[in-house]
Formats: sequence, structure tokens, C-alpha cells
Amino acid sequence: MLGRTLLSVGAFVGALVRPVSSQSPTTTSFRSIFTVPASADASVPLIPNINDPQAVNAQEVCPGYKASNVKQTTSGLTADLSLAGTACNVYGTDVDALSLTVEYQSDDRLHVEITPTYVDSSNSSWFVLPEALVPKPTIDAHGNSSLQDNDLKFAWSNDPNFSFTVIRQSTGDVLFSTTGSQLVFENQFIEFSSSLPENYNLYGLGEVIHGLRMGNNFTRTFWAADVGDPIDYNIYGDHTFFLDTRYFEKDEKTGNLTYAPNATDPTAKYVSYSHGVYMRNSHGQEVLMRPSNITWRTLGGSIDLYFYAGPTQKEVTKAYQTSTTGLPAMQQYFTFGYHQCRWGYTNWTELQEVVDSFASFGIPLENIWTDIDYMNQYRDFENDQGRFGYAEGAKFLSQLHANGQHYIPIVDSAIYVPNPENASDAYPIFDRGNATDSFMLNPDGSLYIGEVWPGYTVFPDWIGSVLNGTGAFEWWSDEVERWYTNVHFDGIWIDMSEVSSFCVGSCGSDNLTMNPVHPGFQLPGEPGNIIYTYPEGFNITNTTEYASASSASVAQASSASVAAGPAPASTSTTYIRTTPTPNVRSLEYPPYVLNNINGALDVHAVSPNATHHGGTVEYDYHNLFGHQILNATYHALLGVFPGKRPFIIGRSTFAGSGRWAGHWGGDNTSLWAYMFFSIPQALSFSLFGIPMFGVDTCGFNGNTDEELCNRWMQLSAFFPFYRNHNTLSAIPQEPFRWASVAEASKVAMQIRYTLLPYIYTTFYLAHSTGSTVMRALAWEFPNDPTLAAADRQFLLGDSLMVTPVLAQGATSVGGVFPGVADGEVWYDWYNQSAITAAPGQNITIDAPLGHIPVYLRGGSVLPTQEPGMTTKASRSNPWGLIAAIGKGGNAKGQLYMDDGESLVPNATRLVQFSLTHGALHAAGKGAYVDTNPLANVTILGVQSSISRVTLNNASISTGWTYNDTSKVLDIKGLSNVTFAGAWSRDWVLRWS
Repeated sequence: MLGRTLLSVGAFVGALVRPVSSQSPTTTSFRSIFTVPASADASVPLIPNINDPQAVNAQEVCPGYKASNVKQTTSGLTADLSLAGTACNVYGTDVDALSLTVEYQSDDRLHVEITPTYVDSSNSSWFVLPEALVPKPTIDAHGNSSLQDNDLKFAWSNDPNFSFTVIRQSTGDVLFSTTGSQLVFENQFIEFSSSLPENYNLYGLGEVIHGLRMGNNFTRTFWAADVGDPIDYNIYGDHTFFLDTRYFEKDEKTGNLTYAPNATDPTAKYVSYSHGVYMRNSHGQEVLMRPSNITWRTLGGSIDLYFYAGPTQKEVTKAYQTSTTGLPAMQQYFTFGYHQCRWGYTNWTELQEVVDSFASFGIPLENIWTDIDYMNQYRDFENDQGRFGYAEGAKFLSQLHANGQHYIPIVDSAIYVPNPENASDAYPIFDRGNATDSFMLNPDGSLYIGEVWPGYTVFPDWIGSVLNGTGAFEWWSDEVERWYTNVHFDGIWIDMSEVSSFCVGSCGSDNLTMNPVHPGFQLPGEPGNIIYTYPEGFNITNTTEYASASSASVAQASSASVAAGPAPASTSTTYIRTTPTPNVRSLEYPPYVLNNINGALDVHAVSPNATHHGGTVEYDYHNLFGHQILNATYHALLGVFPGKRPFIIGRSTFAGSGRWAGHWGGDNTSLWAYMFFSIPQALSFSLFGIPMFGVDTCGFNGNTDEELCNRWMQLSAFFPFYRNHNTLSAIPQEPFRWASVAEASKVAMQIRYTLLPYIYTTFYLAHSTGSTVMRALAWEFPNDPTLAAADRQFLLGDSLMVTPVLAQGATSVGGVFPGVADGEVWYDWYNQSAITAAPGQNITIDAPLGHIPVYLRGGSVLPTQEPGMTTKASRSNPWGLIAAIGKGGNAKGQLYMDDGESLVPNATRLVQFSLTHGALHAAGKGAYVDTNPLANVTILGVQSSISRVTLNNASISTGWTYNDTSKVLDIKGLSNVTFAGAWSRDWVLRWS
């Protein structure tokens, strides 16, 4: 048994049922109300094209295009594209005339766009993504837009039909080429392909639970889906951007490069070149990665491609963010503290007990969250006054804020529609929104009414608000501000924003008199849906509890089977194939069928035929709902907190969402696999420009256990967003529930809180330059091809490497120490001594439960601060520095400071650190004043004995020690000589 014994199953079931059934009748999941039939969320069973052996291959039957009227422009070229034969109309209606635009937009960015030339009665309606919703990169006003100064070259051919190629001029490498394939452009289907080299390395193309490297036999679907983190399928967000990294062996004599797809020779010299590709399109899409090519298929829109030359990941990512998505939002300092949440906190009193328990166990707690439990019947912007009353909440929040802690509630994406036959079912939030044309419509102009947690609901029309000036943005801001007068929250958590609906079509239009209704599925903890699942290995570590849970699970399944009655004679499903509808767009069931995790596009989502004010349809905008609700919430919070950085965590995201919000990984499961996948998921979001990323630590769905939670609490301490969250009725998983988890959490949190200045500085650099926060080893060491798929280790910033245990029962972990062949030095965080490792060697590292291996990179200077129980307390404590001497005997680092909350700080200060030849220099610029003293400086890798230490030439005779074994110089007692503030003046610390 691991540590403390868990509840027996009998006690466990009782603990599950009692809190739920004791909720007030207005919120309990056992309400005596109409339950929507499960069939309401069923649609036409379709065969995804990639799984259909009878699907027509557009490449074999479509004619392609011919280019004509090619004209050079000051920034590139334009051309007309015409169908090269008889229209194929395979998955829609062919467009007979297209326009090609090529722009060299900067010295490292190329734009290739293909759009319909015109609209006429025979070609239905064409859609081009409005720039008001998703801005387009433009030609740099102060940059270079000529071919000579761009490392990317565009070439085209009409042999046999139109194709184009993008070449890296400096190496001659073909980056993208449609040669040998046909361009297909229809009103509901676009297809183009590019060849790729052997064993290519693509990263990005999110959101998906998958390894960091995409692989060369994988299909990515892009359709925002409300679904609990299935592996390899489409989930919440859409980021049609990828990084392509290619390794070459370099001949030291000639400098010639040879493509090295299977490079493993540790003695060879390799270099890498990376480039990026972004497809600006909001439609449902699929990207097919195959051994020799990549194929792009979309359900509409245009081809709007951007190529980023790099040639490193760092340059690609910065270019993508600075020119295309916008730089990520700077976060308030408090957001880097620890966050605790669960679905199932039943009232303010329970929240206070959780807050008090963290304090009594000595575990830092910065932020307490509530899931939908606080709502009045699951309705946005209204609290349940029986359990989360405003008066009691004001007392709780006042004390919480006095402690330097914060509160973040969930807000869902759908709005309840009151029962017209029940006068007591008033919901003025809906009334105000309806009066301002804030909700989506049916094609006939009536309200589109789906179903989410509160029952039948409407959905804010962000698209109509942006494009046609209707009231959704203003109404949303008004409701957020009204609610804040009753509940003094500190940020908002946006959920269900794909957007989700629990039924197909406008199912509530004729059923509002049934409102509120229960979803057509059981909630966790309801009879027949008790949670008995545990992580892998629970049968080994908790045999008795596992046996009891398994028995209860079997009994529950048997009862459900009996209740359901005998199985039908045949359970086979007859799938159908969609067909094109000439000159008409089939919105609900388009001719090309995506491999969508939920099946048809209208399942568990607002139907594609839902209409926005102004006449546009959800088919074209589905993937932007989550993006625009973050936009609306960001500006709403600016109204609540003028001048302060809004804090938002959202579920559904799109290219550019990072400039408004962070993201969490969604409804993962308490399994070891999901702890592992959290790393590549986080690294992918680094590429997408959403660095404020974390996952539901210890897992959301299912029950966690002590070992998994122990390991996961330590791993997540090194993610920018650090939150624990689990589902209704699962066992509690706050870290104080197990003694070993509490201790492991404190160990990892001490490191995190000590490094808050480093984390905050790293995030500031991401916000100001487009650099990444969490980093793959391959990005920091781009010339080592053995790291191409490494995603079990990662770096936080450029100086801290984390090597977590990701396997159940393991007490050690394998890890590599990249760069040692070139003189890179790594230091153990705990004993501060240098690591001995051979190039490419995978070293077995001792890692008993409660220990997470962490390493400092030589050449780094990290600012630290004495950790407190909150970020506010930490910011009042003395400073420190850890300088890890690297190759050449040097090190450098920096510290960014401001007030920690202002959108535009009145004053800032940036301190640069440099270490060379036995001296550490600190030099600051900026007007921000910090009066905390410098308490200590620790220098790692000092190779010679020390007899003298000075600060600005003044001798420091006591308070320092040198360890000849670990090679660590530890200097304490500096507070007295830096009492005016560690960074109030420049200084030099010397030793000899």
C-alpha cells in the first residue's frame, strides 16, 4: 500500500452520494425534471472519407488549373488560375476562376494566397475569412519585401498543370512543392498537397493529444469538439500551423550539406534548418501526413498560406507571433502561483475548509476556483443563493483577498432560456441579451436553441457582433460587470466554448416549456454512474481497494445492462455516404466527411446551419467561437479592472487566442498516459503562442491515486499554469489528502516559488519577443537529431531542464544531457554539482517517489526569491541569484520587474547579469523601484579554491563558503550591504 489507505468502496460510495444529494433542489443533479433523450444528440451516421474505401480520390478525377496573366508586382506576383478541364465537382462545385497572389512580406516571410476570382449565380457563395475576425499578416512597412533579400523563393509551373514550389535559397532545399499533384478548389472542398522528405519532422497542428513529433502516418482533423481528451483525435482548439525541422550532415571541409533523415552517428557534425507553415482558414479541415507528402483538405474558404523562413525554431516562432497571431498576453504575477479547483465544491464553507487545509498543511495556495457548482441551476452570472450566496461570498472573498489569495469561477458559453409558462423562472440575463440581438439564429430568423448544462440554451453571436455591429460584445461586458458587483472574482475560466450543445439542431425551439431539463446522459455520481476507475497500477499498489472497486464496477455495469433490457437483434449501424449538391452548399452534411471525433458536424455542437446576424452561417465560423469569446471576455475584464491585465483560461482556442488568454488541456483522465501527454501538449501550445498552459493535475476524469498524484503534482509545478482539478464525485485529490503527496508538492512548490522571478522574466520575454516558455530539447539544441522526438524531458525557459518520472512503479528515470559534446554543463538542482555524461548517453537517474530530477544549465544566471505561501508574500522577501558557470567559464541571465498587474506598467526594470573571469556583474535599467535586499548568491562550477570575495571592491569577510567537492561558492549575509535594494544600483561581485 502506498502511504495512507484510501476509503473503502462502501465508504467511498457513501461519500460520493451524500454531498450531491444534499445539494438544494435547484442545483442537484437528481432534479425531478425532464431528461432529454440521448437520441437528441444523435445524427446521421456518416463514413469519414479517410476510412471509406469507396471515397473518390480527387487527385485522380479533377483537372487541376492553368496559370495565365502572370504579372510581377513590387512585392511578388499575381496570376489568374483557370480550370484545366471539365469540372469534377467531386465534393462540391468547382470554382472555374481563381486568383493567385504571392507576396514577399518581409525578409523571412512569404505569403501565397488563392481565392475565387468572382461570385456568380453558378458558383454559389464563396467564403474568405474576414480580417476583422482573424487579422492577416501584411507587408512589413520597414522590412524588405524583395526576392533578393528573402531566403524563401516562390516558383511556379504549368507543366502539366499549375503547381508551385517554395525553396530555401541559402541551401536550395525544397520546403514546399505541389508538383505532381492537382489543385482542387470547390465551394465545399479544397485540396492541395506538398511533397516531404524522408522521415520528416513536423510539430504543431493542434489541438491533439499526441506525441510532440506528428509522425508520417497520421491524419489531423480540425473541428473544435467538446470531448474528453481522446488520443489522436480532434479536441477543443484549432491551430493550423506546423514547424518543419530538417537535419543535414555537414562536411567540415567543403561545408556541403547532405540531408540526414536517420542521423544517429554521434561523431558526425549535423546542422538543422527549420521553417514554419500557417494555413489561415477557419473551416473544418484535415491534414494528412503520409510517408512522402502532406495533403491539406478544407471544407471551404481559401488557400491562405504563410511560410516562415527561420532557420531556427526560435526565429520561426517569433516571426509567427510577431507578424501573425500577436504576442501572448502578459499575465499578472499572482497567476503563476498554485491553483486549486474541482467540480464538486458545494458551498463557500467547503471552499473555506479547503483554503484552511492548505494553510494547516503548509502547502502554498494562491487561487481557489469553482466549477459549475456555484451557479443557480447551472446558469451563467447567477449564484445559487442557498449555497453560494452573495453576502456569505463577500465575507469569504474579503478574507481570501486579505490573505493575498484569489478566486476564479467558471463561466460557460451558452445562456439559459427561461420557461415561458413559469413566471418564477425569470432570467434577466437572457432577456437583456435577446433585446440586443446577442444570440445566434435559425435560418428562418428565430433563436437557435440548443441544450447545455442548464437546459435549453442560446449561444452568443460573436461573429454577428464583430461583423455587423450587433450587441453580443457589449451585452457580455455588461453582464460580467453586473456579476462582479456581487462576486469579486479575480479572473474568469471559459468552458464549453467549441461551442458545445448536447443536442442536434435547434432542439429547444418547441420545448421551452420543459425548461430546465436534465442532459441526456448521466452526470458523474448519479445512480448507475459511480466512478470506480483508477490509474494503471492501482491493482498493484492498492490490491484490496482495487478488488472492491472492480467488483462494484461490474455490479454497476450489470445493473445498467438489466435496466436497459435485452439487446436488439442487430446492433449494426448503416452508414451513409454524402454526395455533392451542385450549386448548393450542404451545410449540415457536407459532401466531404471529416473524421470528427463526435461524428457528423452537428453532433454535440451548434449545427453548421445556425445563422449569425448578417446572414453568415456557423459552417464557416464554428472554429472561431472559442477564440471570440476569449476576445469578448478579455475586453469585459478590462471594464471590470481598468488598466489591469485580464486573467482568462479558455478551452477552445484558435491562432491568436494567446493574446487574450491562456489554456488548459481539457478533460483529461487520471492515467499515467495523460501525465506523459501533458508535456507534448504544452510544448505544442508554446509553438502556437499560448505559453500560459497547464493541465488538470492528477487528472480530471476518473479517480486518481497517491502515486500518480505525487508524480503529477511535481511535474505540473514546472508548467506555467499550475492547477489541480477533478470531476464531480471522484475521490478528492487536493495534495493534502495524502501525506506523501503533500510533501512532494511542497518540495516542488518550493522550487517553483523560489524561481518565480525567473518564470516571470521568461514569460515577459515571451510576451515581448515571441520566445517560448516551455521548450523542447530539440529547440534549444537544434543540431542534435537524436532529440527530434524527445518529449519526456523539457526545459522551462532556457536554463532549467526537468526529467520527470512518467511510469507507474518506477523509482528511476532515463535522461539525456544535451550539448555535452559541445561543452555544455549541467548541474543537479539539489546537490548543485555538475553532471558527468557522455554525448547522447541516456543516464539512469535515481528518482524515488517524491523526487523530481531538475537540472540547471551551465551558462545561466537565475534570479530567485525566498519562497512564501503566496506570490504576494514571496515578492516581499529577499532576493537571491544562482549562477551556473558554463563552457568558457561564463554565464548570463536577466530579471524583469514591474508592479505585477498593470496592462501598461508605469515603471519597469530590467537587470542584466553576466559572469566572466571570476566576477558577476549586475546592471539595471528602468524606473521601477524594489527595496528588497539581496540575501545570497550561489555560484556553481567554481573550479579553484576561494580566499577572497568582494562586492563593489568592498571585502566580504564572513558569510561565504566554498565546497571543494561540489565546486560551489555560497555567499550569504549580503542583506546588510544591499539594504537599499538588491538592484537599486549596479554592482560587481568578485571572487578569487
